[in-house]
Amino acid sequence: MSEEKLRQDITEICHLVYRKGFVAATDGNISVRLPDGNVMCTPTRCNKGFVKPSDLVVIDMKGNKVRGERKPSSEMAMHLLIYEMRPEIMSVVHAHPAGATAFAAAGIPLNKALISEVVLAVGCIPLAQYGTPGTPELTDELKPFIAGFDALLMSNHGVVTYGKKLEDAFNLMDTVEPFAKISIYTKILGKEIGRATSELQSRLHLVCR
Repeated sequence: MSEEKLRQDITEICHLVYRKGFVAATDGNISVRLPDGNVMCTPTRCNKGFVKPSDLVVIDMKGNKVRGERKPSSEMAMHLLIYEMRPEIMSVVHAHPAGATAFAAAGIPLNKALISEVVLAVGCIPLAQYGTPGTPELTDELKPFIAGFDALLMSNHGVVTYGKKLEDAFNLMDTVEPFAKISIYTKILGKEIGRATSELQSRLHLVCR
């Protein structure tokens, strides 16, 4: 896929993430691994609802800017760690959807087998402990989870999802947030009933905390 097409695709996903309310103002960041090994990403201080293809920045795997008019997002270290640990991953989406971020702020993982489709599609969505955004502290907290999971809650921060395609990474985000809202509704109703066969239960990894 050409760089021009990837720029357009990232821009469209940025606009979609904004329209769905997964980010506000300049929240969040999105990246794609390019065929040459570099990474194309959203710039810092950029409203995802108004980002343009020309705003996107290309960096190398050390975080150095290769080309682009603007500065890359300050949270690219998180993306680069995921790409380094998961060679098959080609895209990362980080956002602050309200429901899932509420779980992250409350210190609660999304690990209940309430919806079988979510267990099959995502499995457990564990909670990484707090690390200051844009610092090694954050990436250190994420390291234990990246190899075994494709969607993570970050304590008092938000959600990060990743996949083999940009669409896959977005679809995971689009799965996590409705599941979080359903989980909140069951708590409001005062009853959570998890239903899972032994096969589904095995998908909820024991390391989820």
